[in-house]
Amino acid sequence: MPDSDRARLLSTLQVEIDDVLLTRALTHRSYAYEHGGLPTNERLEFLGDSVLGFVVSDYLFRSFPDIQEDELSRRRAALVSTVALAGRATDLGVGEFLLLGRGEQLTGGDRKASLLADVMEALIGATYLSAGFDAASALVMRIVEPLLPRVAQLSAQMDPKTSLQELAQSRGLGQVSYQVTAEGPDHDRRYHAVVTAGAVTGSGDGTTKKHAEAAAALNAWHALMSPDA
Repeated sequence: MPDSDRARLLSTLQVEIDDVLLTRALTHRSYAYEHGGLPTNERLEFLGDSVLGFVVSDYLFRSFPDIQEDELSRRRAALVSTVALAGRATDLGVGEFLLLGRGEQLTGGDRKASLLADVMEALIGATYLSAGFDAASALVMRIVEPLLPRVAQLSAQMDPKTSLQELAQSRGLGQVSYQVTAEGPDHDRRYHAVVTAGAVTGSGDGTTKKHAEAAAALNAWHALMSPDA
């Protein structure tokens, strides 16, 4: 990696990482295979995933003393999800530094959510090994802090039906109910779902009943969370 790219990435992340570890954190298996079996970022990803999970768990535990374990678990899952990490990698421009094989380059590997999430975890692991836990913890918080105002929404997106049911119960609305209709031929069936929670309804469409119900539940969740609900 050119020194200018290295300096730019480290400046963006606000960390110091050993040169060898930084290169390894950015090395996808496709690049490693094409260059004689270089070490990949997968072991660093494994380590970074553990650091990420612990730091986020610790933050949520200390910051939300009145939230129960199941909701804490959902919020943690949302903050460390592939979608969340890939979004932050995109925000920070990390994709351009990935070392990818030709095939991955041609198929837009630098924009693939799974690869971006993996490299974020690998960079956390590399920071931990290079600069210690405090530096890695600070990096994790810089990654997740922009997501915190939306953590409830991210959690709801991961499991809309459960989130809606629990929100409805917490407001004394009882069980939610779904009505699903389908149209179109078997090979191109479309589903439309309507969910009712108290006086609030939500609708959604999808190629499966499950997807339609999830879309409807998420819309109803947003409606219940609005100030006018």
